[in-house]
Amino acid sequence: MYSLLSGSTWRNSLVPDATPRAPDQTKLSFTEEMKGFVTKGETDYDRGFREGQNAHSDLMFHLTITVTGVFDFVSNPATTAAAVGWVRSSALGGQFPVNDGWFNLFVDQGTPTLKHMTYRLFFQDASRQPLTFSGFKVIRDDPGFDVWLDTTTLFTRILEGHVQQEEEANARLVAGGILHLSILDFMQQLTTFRVDGPTAVQKASALSRFGTFFMGGLWEVYGAKVQEHSA
Repeated sequence: MYSLLSGSTWRNSLVPDATPRAPDQTKLSFTEEMKGFVTKGETDYDRGFREGQNAHSDLMFHLTITVTGVFDFVSNPATTAAAVGWVRSSALGGQFPVNDGWFNLFVDQGTPTLKHMTYRLFFQDASRQPLTFSGFKVIRDDPGFDVWLDTTTLFTRILEGHVQQEEEANARLVAGGILHLSILDFMQQLTTFRVDGPTAVQKASALSRFGTFFMGGLWEVYGAKVQEHSA
C-alpha cells in the first residue's frame, strides 16, 4: 500500500488485518467540493489558473464519490469509484450534471514515489455539447513534501467530447487551470464520510485503510473526526 507519510513506503500493517477474503462487501462514500479558475484554450495549468482568476473565470465541482469494495479499491490501482454530482463554471455558462464520473486513487506514474489521483467526469454544456472534466492530483512521497498541497490541488482540463484517458492526447482542449480544496471545505468533507460492511470491525478497518490512502499524514490528525461522523 502507498502511504503519504513523509519518507514512507508501501505498508501492510496500517490497521489490524480485517480484510475480507471474498467477496469484499465494504462500501464507502464521501462528498468533495473543489473550486478554482480556468482559462479557455490554456494548456499551462498554473497560467490557466492565474489568468482565469484575474478574469473571474471560475470552475468548481460538487461530487459524491462511492467506493464499492474498499479493500479491493485501495489494493488495485485499476479499480475506479463512481462519482456523481455537478460541474459549475462561468466560463462554460452554468451548472451541469455529471452524466458519468470516475475517481482513481494513486495511479502509478512509473516510480514508487510518484502517484496520481485522477478524476474524469462526463457532462454536457448548455448547448448539450459533450465535455470531459479531466483532473489529477500529484502525490509525492518525498522528505519535506507538503501533503496538504498534494491532496488539495487538482490540475484540471476541460476537453471537447466524452474523452477516455487513452484518447486525451488527441482531444481538443476547451480550458485549463487548477482547482483547490479550501480548509473550510476540507473540514466539511470530513463530516460526509460514510462506510458500510458486514461487521463493525470490517467497517472500521475499511475506513482507516481508505483514510490513510486518501489523506496520508492528514489522517493521523483528522481520522478521529471522520470516525466520529461516519459511525
